[in-house]
Amino acid sequence: MLTAKKTKIAFLLLIIVLPIIFPPPTGLTKEAAILAGIYLAAIAGLVSKPYPEPVIMLVAMALSCCVIARFDDSPLKSLDVLSGYASGTTWLVFSAFTLSAAFVTTGLGKRLAYGFILKFGSTTLRLGYVTALLDLMLSPATPSNTARAGGVVFPIINSIALALGSTPGETPRKAGRFLMVNVYMITKTTSYMFLTAFAGNALALQLISDIFQIQISWAGWALAGVPLGLVMLALIPCITYNVVRPELKALDNVKIATDGLNALGPISPKEKGLIIVFIAALLGWIFSHDLGLNESAVAVIAMVAALIFNIISWNDVLQNKGGWNTLVWYGGIIGLSATLSKEGIFIWLAEVMSSHLTFLGSGNSTIVIIVFLSLAVRYLFASGGAYVAAMVPVLATVGLVTGTAPVLLALAILFSNSYGGSLTHYGGAAGPIIFAAGYNDIKSWWIAGTVITLLTFILHMTLGLPWWNFLMQHHLL
Repeated sequence: MLTAKKTKIAFLLLIIVLPIIFPPPTGLTKEAAILAGIYLAAIAGLVSKPYPEPVIMLVAMALSCCVIARFDDSPLKSLDVLSGYASGTTWLVFSAFTLSAAFVTTGLGKRLAYGFILKFGSTTLRLGYVTALLDLMLSPATPSNTARAGGVVFPIINSIALALGSTPGETPRKAGRFLMVNVYMITKTTSYMFLTAFAGNALALQLISDIFQIQISWAGWALAGVPLGLVMLALIPCITYNVVRPELKALDNVKIATDGLNALGPISPKEKGLIIVFIAALLGWIFSHDLGLNESAVAVIAMVAALIFNIISWNDVLQNKGGWNTLVWYGGIIGLSATLSKEGIFIWLAEVMSSHLTFLGSGNSTIVIIVFLSLAVRYLFASGGAYVAAMVPVLATVGLVTGTAPVLLALAILFSNSYGGSLTHYGGAAGPIIFAAGYNDIKSWWIAGTVITLLTFILHMTLGLPWWNFLMQHHLL
């Protein structure tokens, strides 16, 4: 009898074997068809997860190297598969992961949270805005929204809910249900405001750049995403508050914050050092062009500074499993994508699609249709990274076929990757962590997520597109 894992593995093998058995489609070489099959199997593996993501990607890379060796005499061509590890995108994400871990290990994340609670958290609704402010502060240097929401914000908010007498089993509606769903909706919004706020952003940008041949800087991304994100951050606590309606309205924020800060003790030299490195990294990303550095170099320099000045230790880096996992599988997917691009698969896909998408024009209406369909598909994905790897090349290729403005479509797709995850409680890895606390029910979570997703979609399509067009025309991206 086949187990679920064996069934998943058998399905992945079938995807790989089919292009080997059958002749390639017209316009593709046998080598390209087999490599495409391996890539599709890798994507299916990232979704179904019979093995961890790095294992799936390493297997796909090994198989791709074998295929290239079988069809090509040049041993150097197999290095294309490994090119993702030389990509600045991979090291940008890994370095930012290391910085994000420092907010946990030094305690600076907690200190910021309790400081905001002391100043602004006198009511349950205002505590929702404290969550937004904290997540926004951490997001530029925290590419793992799981670590940000699940590792820093959630534990603090969860302890506050318990201190307020709101427990998962008996009194979830007192405060905890609102606070928990608000944590998740906030982090799915901050995730698209900065290039380094979600690991999938850098991957998606790299995949889109390979197809559209465009570049968007860290500062350009922030200019495009921050104004729209701030509008949503002003609305989300009110939306979640009205959907869930917490029973408790006011709270003793002074006692909660004072107790938390007293437990942390005086600010440490490591925390002070992290503040300096964090601000320097932000300035470096903003003014990278003037400094003659790219965003990846700035991230590596910031990571090195944190190590040299003992803000974090190498053991902290080694224990950051999320960073290493991302380094392995993001580097792999970028290398495989680059290999497919050199084999002409994306060009072939565009030519095939062009004969079936004649009803789509090159205007903004096509962007609206593509993004709306991408949000509908988002229900099927429990991993933001898997969604990016699977859908971004397809969506970008559709735009390429229709002649849609590449930068506008790119930004629309890049941002929808994040806020589309608001739809469900499994749309990102932070969701299951927060949902597992036991405060929330699926109905209210999905209602809040649907309202926030659709409102964000409308905002981006009505105000975002003209704003991005303005930035593009003035060369600010």
